[in-house]
This record gives sequence, C-alpha cells and structure tokens, in this order.
Amino acid sequence: MASFEVIGGKPLKGEIVPQGAKNEALQILCAVLLTDEPVTISNIPDIRDVNKLIELLRDMGVKVGKLATDTYRFQADDVHLDYLDTPEFVAQAGALRGSVMILGPMLARFGKCQLPKPGGDKIGRRPMDTHFLGLEKLGGKLTLEGTDFYRISTEGRLHGAYMLLDEASVTGTANIVMGAVLAEGTTTIYNAACEPYLQQLCKMLVRMGAKINGIGSNLLTIEGVERLGGTEHRMLPDMIEIGSFIGLAAMTGSEITIKDCQIPELGLIPDTFRKLGIQLEFRGDDIYVPAQDHYEIATYLDGSILTISDHTWPGLTPDLLSVILVVATQAKGTVLIHQKMFESRLFFVDKLIDMGAQIILCDPHRATVIGLDKRTRLHGITMTSPDIRAGVALLIAALSANGRSVIENVEQIDRGYQNIDKRLTALGAQIRRL
Repeated sequence: MASFEVIGGKPLKGEIVPQGAKNEALQILCAVLLTDEPVTISNIPDIRDVNKLIELLRDMGVKVGKLATDTYRFQADDVHLDYLDTPEFVAQAGALRGSVMILGPMLARFGKCQLPKPGGDKIGRRPMDTHFLGLEKLGGKLTLEGTDFYRISTEGRLHGAYMLLDEASVTGTANIVMGAVLAEGTTTIYNAACEPYLQQLCKMLVRMGAKINGIGSNLLTIEGVERLGGTEHRMLPDMIEIGSFIGLAAMTGSEITIKDCQIPELGLIPDTFRKLGIQLEFRGDDIYVPAQDHYEIATYLDGSILTISDHTWPGLTPDLLSVILVVATQAKGTVLIHQKMFESRLFFVDKLIDMGAQIILCDPHRATVIGLDKRTRLHGITMTSPDIRAGVALLIAALSANGRSVIENVEQIDRGYQNIDKRLTALGAQIRRL
C-alpha cells in the first residue's frame, strides 16, 4: 500500500491542465458496446478506475488500440458473451463501480447481461434500483442471485416506455438512455439527470445515429433506432479536479492558472468558491487564482450562517464538498456543509480535527466549520485516505499544513486523479511517494 509524504506550508505557483473527466469516462467507454463500428475517444484520464474499465472491455472482446497518450480506438465487433460467466469477470466487475455502466448497452445490443454488485468508494448506501427499474420498464427481466449478483435479459428487442425516475441518478439515467437508443418505439424519461457528462453521452450517441430530444433538460425523449455507427468523441475536463485546484490555491496561498476549463460547463462551482471569499478571474477558458493571504466566507443577506450543500444538476456536485469543507477550515467565518447524498462521506473530518481544524460533526450529513482565518495553520499528521474525494481533500490539507504529513492508502487518490503527485510537484509542492 503506497503513501504520500508531504512537506506542507509552502506556496505553489504555475499552470496546470485538468485531466479528462473521470465520471464522463465511465459512461462513454461503456457506450462503445452499442456498435460494432470503431469509436475513437480522446482526453481519457490515465487513472486507475478508467484503466481497469478499459481492461474489462478488452477482456470482454472489445478491440482496444492506443493512438496517443489520452486517445484510444475501440471496436466491439466480437464481444465474448461467455466471458461474463467466468470467475475472472466476476472479480473484475466486482472491484469496479464503473462496471455497472455495461448493463444498458449489453441488454440493448445482446439481450442479456449479468453483473456482481459493483465496488467503489465506501461512502454510504449506493442503491442500483434506478438502473434496474428503468431497464425493466424497457422490457428487461431481472433475477437476483443471493444479495450481490444480478442477471437481466430480454426476449427480442427492448421496447420504449414512459418512466418517471424516483431519483435523478446520473449513472441510472445513462444506463437507461443507452438501453433506450436501440429499443423499439419511443422512450420518455422524466426526472432524468442532466449533468454535463450525461449531456456528453447523449451528444455522442446522437453522432452515432441515436435520436434523442431534450438534451440538457430533465425530460428526455428517445426514438429507438435499429443500429448505431462509429464516431469520435472528446471528453470534457474533470470539473472535480478543477474545483480541487481552486481549493488548493486558496488553502496554500498560491498563484495558479488552471488551463482549458470549459468554464460554461462548470455550473455553480466557481460561484461556490467565491462565496468562500476566493478570488477567481476568467481568462478566456482559463481560471486564474491569485495568491490570497485571507479569504472570508459570505453570509446570507440577513447575516445568518452560509450553508453549502449538494444537489442534482444544476446544483453543486457532491463530489466537491470534501474539498470545500477543507478549504473552509482556513477561511474567516463559519459555514455549514450539508452532504445530502452519502451518509459516510464526512467521516474523514476527524483527521482534520487532529490537524487542528475547528469542525463540529453535527450528524452523518452535516458539519459546521469554524474557519481559522490562517491565524493558526493546520499541522501535519499521519492519516489514511478513505475514498477518492476525501483523499484529495486531505492532500490539500497536508500541503497547507505546517510540517510533515503522511497520507496512507493513496491508491484511493490514484483511482480519480492522474499522476497527482508529479503534477503538483511541478508547481512546487513537496510530495514524495513512499
């Protein structure tokens, strides 16, 4: 198990380019199963979760060619359906949360799929009901073996249906969309997720020949087609990484320029950091974060304490709340962080308290942060990364802290952040991988 040794308390400076979007990649890569023609995808991040999904597709029979560092060509013209019956598939798919995204494409094109309960971060309950309820409405027949193995199949083509999703699940919507594009008839999905990454998937499918109306809204209408063709697709930059770099600059008092951010796709992220008092300047498609000695949390107009919470798009993504919480520890003022979606995601705050942060964990979903206004810096400790987002939040805390920190289990960070130690070292950070 690898660790990072971090010597903190030093300002950074320079330019950094965000990686391709992890959460988009897990959907886009599985969409190649919908056609037997070549699909070329660029700006793919070189991270553990994505590489494992590419490996899974290759073992399923998808031809994979690496054209450049971040560009691959995929062709699913000889998918090995019998591989899904092997122990190797069960082990691979069970270790990877993104494996759930093969359900819709496999059911739509081949009429069946099976899957062990997917892995991923231990951040609370992550039910798959939306995926299966939607695919069942399209004609899929689900059987559950034990508590952790799913089989779904259909006789003939899937058929269009109307559905009102009980939650606007991004991955659930993506799976249903990928099933519906090859279904017979029209599918209407109300309360659909409309995040930029889901929009990217829909736009890619349209270029492949799908007929989808309402992209960008929570009401999608899909007219099924007989087959899809190949295409080329470039993924968006990772909005979570962009937000992480903004938070890093503020915490360490650094001057950083984040390049090629696709700013119109960031939603509330820039304004949320501005509410914490962080100065941002848009320079074309780059975000310039100046060095700040202090930043002050805003209040509501009546003077009451600011609450920052996650919500479905266009609300704030829950994946950034860990970073925002850490950044608030060195602000002037108080903020309530409300993580609505996952009941275990705030459980890393004990490590921040050990570093000297003033945080009250109100319950599994809420934490009150009393900012130190940089009068008292955090101090380095030894800690363990519990999940991807908490891991990078702890890394940001360590880089801002006085002294030496050790972060263990950094494989969690590697799952979502590409060569993060080398990229931050190029900005002047002192990070050593042990």
